[in-house]
Amino acid sequence: MDIRRAAQGRLGRRASDALRRLNDRHPWSHNDAFHEWIITRLPSRRVEALDVGCGRGQLLSVLSEHFTHVHGTDIDESMRRASMARCAGLTNVTVGAERLEEVASGADLVTMVAVLHHLDLAGALQQVRRLLNSGGRFLCVGLARPESTVDRLWDAASMLTNPIIGFMRHPWVATQPSAAAPFPVKDPKLTFTQIRVVVDEELPGAKMRRHLGFRHTIEWTKP
Repeated sequence: MDIRRAAQGRLGRRASDALRRLNDRHPWSHNDAFHEWIITRLPSRRVEALDVGCGRGQLLSVLSEHFTHVHGTDIDESMRRASMARCAGLTNVTVGAERLEEVASGADLVTMVAVLHHLDLAGALQQVRRLLNSGGRFLCVGLARPESTVDRLWDAASMLTNPIIGFMRHPWVATQPSAAAPFPVKDPKLTFTQIRVVVDEELPGAKMRRHLGFRHTIEWTKP
């Protein structure tokens, strides 16, 4: 059974509503939670970092503490404005509207958080390979469409642990909804297995792992 589809049924909606109320009381960002995963895997050379689909700029500000220069790209104008506002006082951070093929090569780090499923998978990974210096790293947090039994078990575990993680990260009860601007959302079309086939072909040796929070990671170092 697809956990996400089951949640649309009557009992599923009741359970989802209860979980949503818990999450609203103890909110947390699934994407921001992976910033620590990224920071613990940075390359040894830290001159140029590129965050693709930089959104509201949270990761840009974190990376600015570790790199000489950090550049964020986002095709959504409202996201670029939010990033620039967040990073206004950071002189080593820039934000632009370039698409991957328009970005100059020479990066020591390329990051994508909940972005890769918005792009053509093979084409994006080819651009990552072009952009990175030798020894540079690609660190990606992605989403996949559940299909296999393993996928659905991870979905179930993510749903059940979501409020627990929220309480641990945000133990006090939120009294007001988040004022953060919404970001573009798109359901993933490819499964974890389908993504891994393309990743293995385009980025030989890449590590791809499932995680709680309905996310997976891709980690690759350019030879």
